Parts: sequence; C-alpha cells; structure tokens
Amino acid sequence: MTPKPNRQLIDLSIYLENDVLSDPPPLAPRITYQRHADTLPEFMHMLPGTQVEDYPDGQAAAAEWVTLTTHNGTHLDAPYHFHSTMDAHFGEAKPSITIDEVPLAWCFQPGVKLDFRHFPDGYVATAADVAAELARIQYTLQPLDIVLVNTRAGARYGQPDYLNAGCGMGYEATMYLLERGVRLTGTDAWSWDAPFSYTAKRIAETGNKALIWEGHKAGRDIGYCHLEKLHNLEALPPHGFTVSCFPHKIRGASAGWTRAVAILDLM
Repeated sequence: MTPKPNRQLIDLSIYLENDVLSDPPPLAPRITYQRHADTLPEFMHMLPGTQVEDYPDGQAAAAEWVTLTTHNGTHLDAPYHFHSTMDAHFGEAKPSITIDEVPLAWCFQPGVKLDFRHFPDGYVATAADVAAELARIQYTLQPLDIVLVNTRAGARYGQPDYLNAGCGMGYEATMYLLERGVRLTGTDAWSWDAPFSYTAKRIAETGNKALIWEGHKAGRDIGYCHLEKLHNLEALPPHGFTVSCFPHKIRGASAGWTRAVAILDLM
C-alpha cells in the first residue's frame, strides 16, 4: 500500500494591518477594531429589550471595520485591472474578464519560482532572464503553471524602502511566460512591473511611453492574472510545489484578496 505523502503548507501572504507600510499612504488599508464591549449597542439594537447585564461579563462580540481597496494585502489581479480588453494576440480583442470570472483552474496549479533577488531594484527582467533562470533550475514550463518571481522586495517588507524595492517584469518577459501557456504569475514586490520611481526616471530619460506599466499591459495581448505582495518565497524550492490562490469573489472587480499558500508533498 503506497503511503500518503505528508504535506507542508507555506503561507505566501502578507498581513492586512495598520502599522506596516505595504502601500503608498493614501492607498493603505485601515482597520478599526471593536472589542467585545464595543458592540453591545449593536447587539441591544438587534435584540430589543436586552440590557448590558444580560450579556456574560458584559461582553457581546469582537469585530472589525475594514477600509480597503481590492489591491491591498496579498491579492490576485484580474485581466480587467490591466486593460479593458485582452487576447488581441489571438485575433480580435475581447472584453477583459473580472475577478469573479477568472477560471478557478488557473488558481490551483503547479508552481515555479524564479529567483531574481540578484537583480538590482528597478531592473526590468527580460525574456532572456526568464529563459536563463529556467535553464538554471532545469525546468520546462507547462501550460497553466503558476510562476512566482522572488525579488529583493520580499526581504524589505515592513521597511521604508519596500515600495521601491525589487525588480519588475517587462513586456517581453511577461509574454515569454504567457506564450507558453502560463496564465497566473506572482511577485513578492508591490507591483509586477518595476517600481514607479524607476519607470518614471526611464521615461524622462528616453521619452519612451511604452514603458508605462509594460508588464501589466501584456494582458492586452494575452489575458492573465498575477499575484502581488507575496511573502516568504525564499522558503520555496524552484519547483515541485502547488500554489493555491483562490481570490475573493467580488462581482465585476479588478482584483480580489487571497490567502496564497504553497503546498509541498513530502514523502
């Protein structure tokens, strides 16, 4: 009888929290915590006639009020986030799918990790960089593989330079993946593209407006999703694991929060 493998679960998600910089301040999440006594007025309103002394130890329920964008925390971007249309590469462009329309099959697939921590902040990875890393780890991409990019940003989470840390994935690097059947990717940086501070400098120097969000905009040609603000990618092997990253089902939205997890089978 074949023994069942032991499974190791590796959490790839950051926290939603008030006090750690994970987004530019105007976009940061805000969490208001209600302790057990704070919700007594709400309970007494929902249960008319009850009094404070009716509740054990004067406690109702703990709860939280959360103000978020769909792009706070570890989240999955839908093709709709990148552009209003997708799949022009295959002929006529069609409307981009929203997060509630993303195929569930995309979100639970074998994972591959590209280790790009050696690239400097702001570097834009190329197709040649992707090919070289796949050769180094001796892996051939399969359709629907989930490709995760480990940048320097993962180690800077919670630090003042996090938003400007890590390399980005350029148009040709993204298309290299998509043309081989990849439909979901991820990064531990704030964005799939290089940090905006570096992109703005390159545009000012070259006048090349095609550099604006070039990795994201690859979705115009082949629709795809990507995870942003992953964490703990350093704990993953190059391949041999499964990624689970089902997004919250928000109707018509450009993204959804996810508790991204890697699953390793250990014999």
